[in-house]
Amino acid sequence: MGASAESSELILVVDDIPANVELLVDQLESLGYRTVTATDGPSAIETCFSANPDLCILDVSMPAGDLEVEDRATGFEVCRRIKRDPRSSRIPVIFVTALNDTSDRVKGIEAGGDDFLTKPHNRLVLGARVRSLLKLKAATDALEDSLRKLRELEKVREDLMRMIVHDLKTPLTLVLATLEMLADGDFGPVNDRQKSAVADAETKSEDLLALIEDILEVARIEEASMKLSPVPLAPAALIAELVHEWQHRFHQEKTEVSVNVSDEAPVFNGDKALIKRVFSNLIQNAITHSSTHIELQLNARPTESGVLFTVSDNGPGIPPEYHELIFRKFGQVGMQRIPRTRSSGLGLTFCKLVVEVHGGRIWVQSTGGEGSAFHIELPADPAFAEGSPPAP
Repeated sequence: MGASAESSELILVVDDIPANVELLVDQLESLGYRTVTATDGPSAIETCFSANPDLCILDVSMPAGDLEVEDRATGFEVCRRIKRDPRSSRIPVIFVTALNDTSDRVKGIEAGGDDFLTKPHNRLVLGARVRSLLKLKAATDALEDSLRKLRELEKVREDLMRMIVHDLKTPLTLVLATLEMLADGDFGPVNDRQKSAVADAETKSEDLLALIEDILEVARIEEASMKLSPVPLAPAALIAELVHEWQHRFHQEKTEVSVNVSDEAPVFNGDKALIKRVFSNLIQNAITHSSTHIELQLNARPTESGVLFTVSDNGPGIPPEYHELIFRKFGQVGMQRIPRTRSSGLGLTFCKLVVEVHGGRIWVQSTGGEGSAFHIELPADPAFAEGSPPAP
């Protein structure tokens, strides 16, 4: 005997022959299960949605009503509709039928059926099949519930992170303003040694502010809340502007920069601020993790659909097994062995999201000890929707 009626599972029995229904109900209730019945296709679907049973036992041949199928295929259609609806998709379905043809079993499997019993069925076999499928459903439901709770916890964590990061911007901006005033001598004379220390602190603070912006922008892109402002961008002018803005840092870090932009590289449409930050992240990584004498190359050439940018350096390189990992959000696994990525795991994630939201792609070519080349391919006229990240 099974569990008590108050706690036992509910099973929907569907058959148009009363004697068959009575037999199944008696057998199931003797095993401790509760039952609910239906006698045709439409009532089976309606009862499934209203009663939310733990398992369905379906006859194949029964009145189809308005389901627009032949009576001999009604059970298959009922199963298809049950499995298609999110409210009932995880409910196991057992076909009980006099049909024993292989093609009918194939149809049942294609419809989403989980098991078969051939009339006349054995009571012990029925009980074993029902128990097995109910255990599987319970395990699946528990897994789904755990996944839902994990997603809720992840959202809370993400919201908390964004709140903290957003609150960090205000004091950091004040720190930068104070350092700038100090370097300008607004608080009194500053000797060369002090100026150098202040400049270094200002540079690191700006790097931290850029990292904070990366975190916030990654969240906006993932939530499709970013508002893009695409404008025509000329590759040569874009790279020249980047080199000019980074000139002081290049001098500080003893970086030798070479630029090679093809005259055929086309103008493309993109959000200038975001695209510049993509290149800034790549340049930042290159000069931070490369050797003492840094050689940085910025190239651009045309492709069939747009332009291909390359940012390469003479740094320690990246082993092939990490080429995909470095673009993942918070990709910390083995991070201590990856020679040239931000410790946050967000800089390259930001690059990937921005490039993809522009309809492009980014990848790296590198081997350990031989430098790295990051390639960014962008279409000349991307058909992206503002703020819509690419599908995973």
